[in-house]
Amino acid sequence: MSRNAESTAFRSALEVIRAVEPRVADAIGAELTDQRESLKLIASENYASPATLLAMGNWFSDKYAEGTVGRRFYAGCQNVDTVEALAAEHARELFGAAHAYVQPHSGIDANLVAFWAVLADRVESPALKKAQVRQVNDLTEADWFALRRELGNQRMLGMSLDAGGHLTHGFRPNISGKMFDQRSYGTDPVTGLIDYDRVAEAAREFKPLILVGGYSAYPRKVNFRILREIADSVGATFMVDMAHFAGLVAGKVFTGDFDPVPHAHIVTTTTHKSLRGPRGGMVLCQPELADQVDRGCPMVLGGPLPHVMAAKAVALAEARRPDFADYATRIVDNAQALAEGLLRRGAKLVTGGTDNHLVLIDVSGYGLTGRQAEQALLDSGIVTNRNSVPQDANGAWYTSGIRVGTPALTTRGLGTAEMDQTAELIHTVLAQTTAGANADGTPSKAKYTLDPDLADKIARQATDLLAPHPLYPAINLT
Repeated sequence: MSRNAESTAFRSALEVIRAVEPRVADAIGAELTDQRESLKLIASENYASPATLLAMGNWFSDKYAEGTVGRRFYAGCQNVDTVEALAAEHARELFGAAHAYVQPHSGIDANLVAFWAVLADRVESPALKKAQVRQVNDLTEADWFALRRELGNQRMLGMSLDAGGHLTHGFRPNISGKMFDQRSYGTDPVTGLIDYDRVAEAAREFKPLILVGGYSAYPRKVNFRILREIADSVGATFMVDMAHFAGLVAGKVFTGDFDPVPHAHIVTTTTHKSLRGPRGGMVLCQPELADQVDRGCPMVLGGPLPHVMAAKAVALAEARRPDFADYATRIVDNAQALAEGLLRRGAKLVTGGTDNHLVLIDVSGYGLTGRQAEQALLDSGIVTNRNSVPQDANGAWYTSGIRVGTPALTTRGLGTAEMDQTAELIHTVLAQTTAGANADGTPSKAKYTLDPDLADKIARQATDLLAPHPLYPAINLT
C-alpha cells in the first residue's frame, strides 16, 4: 500500500465516523496521538500494521458464521470460509502445527476451547459419548447431570500467578480455577527460575489431567521438552499458553526445546502481543485433538468474528515474511539491553535479567508498590503495568513489581541504544518518587509524591526519544 493510500484510508474512515458520532472520531484520533507520544512498554501490547487494522473494518463484521469451514449453520459464508481457511493455513505453516483453529475472540477464549477439548477427549463416560454423537439440545437433564459429575473436579497444574503465570491457568477467581481442582508450581525462591525437579515432584503427587506451561510475566525461556516429559510421566495432557511469546516462536528466536509447538499436545495464543496482529486468540493442536478443538463454536464461543479472522490472516501472512524473524530477534536484543541498563543503575530485576521480550522490575527496592510506580511512570509519559513478583507481599492488586516489554518500541524501530536511555528515564522516575501516606498517617500503597516538573521533563525526553521513530508515519489525519 502506498503511503498516500494509508493516510487517505484512515482519514476517510474518520470522516465517515465523525458524521455519525464525532466524539468517537475524536477519541480514535486522540488515541493515535497518545500512542505516538508515549513510551509504550506494556509487554502485552504492540502496533498492528495498517493492513491488519484496515482488515477489521469491513463487511465481514455483518456476517454470522457459526460452525467451521464448509460446515456453517448460516448460509452465504463462502467468503468467510476463504479468510478463515487462509488464517488457519498461515498459522499451520508459520508454527509448523498440524492443526490450527483461528476463531477464538481472545486468549481466555482460546484457553477455554483447549480446556474443554482436553476434557472431552480424555474423560470417558456414557453421557459424554452420547454428547459427541447427538445434538446438545437432545441431551436429557440426566445426561447433563452425568456430564457435570464426570467433567468436574479434574486436575490442572500450572504456574502460579506471582511466579509469572496467568490468571487463566487456574487462578481461583477465574473460570479456570472453578472448572478444575488446581494446584500451582512456583519458581525457586532465590533464583526466580522454574525448578523442573519440583514441577515433576508436584506432578507425581497431584497427578493432573492437564499440565500447563507458559506465562505472562516470567522473563526467561522455558524448556518445553522437559515439561512434556513430566506430563508424559503422569499421563497428563501438556498444554502451553504462548500468548506472550508467540512472536518469538514465529520469528524462530525460540527453537528446539524452547519451541512449544513440537512438544505440546495443544497450544493456545493471542494474535496480538509479540505476534503483532489483531486482538484475538488461536489454538494449535495435534491431530487427535482437532475434532474437539473445532467444536469451539458452539461449545465455548458464540458467533465467530469474520472481520477479525480476516485481520488474523493478514497479520499471520506478515509474520511469515523474512523481516519478521529480524523483528523478533531485535525484540529480545532490546529487552536484554533494557535489563542491562536497569541493572547498571541499581534496579532489582526478577531472575536478574531476561531471555525474552519482558523485564520484571521489583520496585520494592525503590520503596514503592507497583501501583505507585505504574502511576508515577504514566505521569512521566512511560506506559507500563504493575505486576506481581514471586512471594509478593503486596498481593495482586498493589503488587511489588512493574512489567516492561519491548515488542511495541521495537516495532517503532528503537534499538539497544534507545533502550539504555529508556532505562535511565525509568530509573530516574522511580528513584525520585516517594511513597505517600493515608490521612491517618499510615503508609499508603497507592499514594505517592513526584515533582510535577520532573514528570514533565521526563515526558518531554520520552517524546524526544521517540521523535526519530514516528508511529504510522504514512498516516496524517489532518
